[in-house]
Amino acid sequence: QVQLVQSGGGLVQPGGSLRLSCAASGRVSSCNAMNWYRQAPGKRRGLVASITTVGTIEYPDSVKGRFTIFRDNAENTIYLQMNSLKPEDTGIYTCNCVRNGVVSWGQGTQVTVSS
Repeated sequence: QVQLVQSGGGLVQPGGSLRLSCAASGRVSSCNAMNWYRQAPGKRRGLVASITTVGTIEYPDSVKGRFTIFRDNAENTIYLQMNSLKPEDTGIYTCNCVRNGVVSWGQGTQVTVSS
């Protein structure tokens, strides 16, 4: 399994920005896909960004145009850049790596968007 260590997160005002990172113990290129998930209080966990080995990127409509997922192969890290944050973006953000059907998870980090 790939070990994933997250950093970033915190408290920001509406309209602000945060960048989350997810550093892998191995090469991120070994992950067939890497994803960011969000779970808000009282809601089910949902996908907010996905990137594949070949570079295919997907976002749900709720974050499209505001969130960007990108990969730094040299640093074996993926990032989630979050701009124009809204209170409904509040939740626990967790990255994962899917490699040969095996899913590895980061530890999660809290993002709170509030004035």
